[in-house]
Amino acid sequence: MAKRELGRSGISVPPLCFGGNVFGWTADAKASFALLDALVAEGLNFIDTADVYSVWVPGHTGGESETVIGDWLAARGGRDKVIIATKVGAPMAEDRKGLKRAYILKAVEDSLTRLKTDYIDLYQSHFDDADTSVEEPLEAFAELIKAGKVRAIGASNFSPERLKSALDASTRLGLPRYETMQPEYNLYSRSTYEGPLEELCRAEGLGVIPYFSLAAGFLTGKYRSEADLGKSPRGARAIPKYLNERGFRILAALDEVAAEVKANPTQVALAWLMARPTVTAPIASATSVAQLGDLIKATRLVLPSPAVERLSAASAP
Repeated sequence: MAKRELGRSGISVPPLCFGGNVFGWTADAKASFALLDALVAEGLNFIDTADVYSVWVPGHTGGESETVIGDWLAARGGRDKVIIATKVGAPMAEDRKGLKRAYILKAVEDSLTRLKTDYIDLYQSHFDDADTSVEEPLEAFAELIKAGKVRAIGASNFSPERLKSALDASTRLGLPRYETMQPEYNLYSRSTYEGPLEELCRAEGLGVIPYFSLAAGFLTGKYRSEADLGKSPRGARAIPKYLNERGFRILAALDEVAAEVKANPTQVALAWLMARPTVTAPIASATSVAQLGDLIKATRLVLPSPAVERLSAASAP
């Protein structure tokens, strides 16, 4: 499987990243172990998680996903065979959030403990912290990189302006720079990334690892009316905003291209993202080994240029 570099970090990853938010949530420990085993066997060894996963589940306090990954690493070994990306800063409790130096230095130790590892490959600022200067988290990350606890850093959900300020601060102060950007980006949700943010990532050579690559499952074609909203735990909450004229136009284009290339909408939607010159590895999830087939096939699907253009036209904001 062809690898791609995460920005200028020197870390090479496959063209698709597995979203670990399902671990300990919609995939229990047994299912999660099976998924991780299958992913590594297929060369899809890039796993994205966050300390906050899955605090939204009743009875959870956060860290459940990292804990499952750590238990799997302890059981299987082979830490060097996986690229682990996690995040810091999303609210886990009133006193556990943000990007202040002291909090980052505490949160990273909690993540390392849960992950049962002594280093994180990619440590990301989950959300910008408007109450903290862009320099302060970079200074904390510099300490972690020097200590060997973090290999590279990334940003998620940053505006172009704040990301540019952080990159400029890194250059000006000789601090580590964000090597990746994690935006919401898919065939339906395009306007946040395309434009100034994409241009900045291109100009600065950042790796881009979009989340919600399948628009919460809408782009799989599973949800085509309100009657389909009960097909998953998040259907009723996440899908209604896609059920409109533009959404149906995108699904029609996906169906058409899928029939032509002998694939399905899931594979085509991910292949469209992987065809974007600035995208390094879209993030997608599955809750069973049976569902992994689509992710694996997507990494091998090269869409003809006319198909890419047709999908782009159908999904134009």
